[in-house]
Amino acid sequence: MCASIALLLLMAVSGRAITREVDVFQVMEMRSVIAFFMLLPLVYREGGFRAMRTGILPAHIGRNVAHYVGQFAWLMGLTLIPMAQVIAIEFTAPIWAAIMAAMFLGERLTWRKGVSIFFGLVGVVLIVRPGAAPLNPGHLIVLGAAFVFAISFITTKVLTRSDSATKIIFWMLIIQSVIGLVPALKVWVWPSAAIWPWIFVIAFSGTFAHYCMAKALSHAEASVVMPMDYLRVPLSALLGYLLYAEAIDSLTAVGAVLILAGNLFNLRRPNANRIQATPT
Repeated sequence: MCASIALLLLMAVSGRAITREVDVFQVMEMRSVIAFFMLLPLVYREGGFRAMRTGILPAHIGRNVAHYVGQFAWLMGLTLIPMAQVIAIEFTAPIWAAIMAAMFLGERLTWRKGVSIFFGLVGVVLIVRPGAAPLNPGHLIVLGAAFVFAISFITTKVLTRSDSATKIIFWMLIIQSVIGLVPALKVWVWPSAAIWPWIFVIAFSGTFAHYCMAKALSHAEASVVMPMDYLRVPLSALLGYLLYAEAIDSLTAVGAVLILAGNLFNLRRPNANRIQATPT
């Protein structure tokens, strides 16, 4: 899990470095293509391309259309608002997922989930502060990313009933490469030599962070593993301060705490140990 946290933070740093020079569409296309070749050793270990066949391709396509939109919005948000705010708002995704699971999967919306949703919404209001200052579109973009990520989470939950983590990532990279090809070609520029290392970093970190998380969940209970992911909020704030001189105001800090508290409160329910690993 520590590896997953480090890789996700590295992805955020590399994403900000690359998008200073390269359009987000191109970043996502290069990441998908390069990461596909990085994934091949795991594909080979599971039986090669023949073992990657799936009988639920439409579900993979739907999941990755949503995930592609979410990734685009997330990377765009990194260019508009402080890193800590991006990560904090991203953590509203489990809240939206709880609402969608109740609506579309028939899961019960318990009082604990209701408290989690309330805390999360209050936290978002404190971070975005509508009406208190000119609204930064970055906040809305990242909030939209979190909502679309929730759709991806719900679809992934369905996919994991029949497909492995490697197979889900395999189809993610193929489908998103196809989706993003034309938009990327329209804005394509040849990256400078200084950007190429970051491109390989984002390809590796963005692909294997969630694989590491899935492996962590296979070795320990979710109630032990998942709270560790919340370390990304203070760590991203520290990185933002050290690398970009981004100050953290008190309302953003309180909002982040409320979002995380809501997630933790819901995660600590009695059947938390039954949560399954769902790579994203």
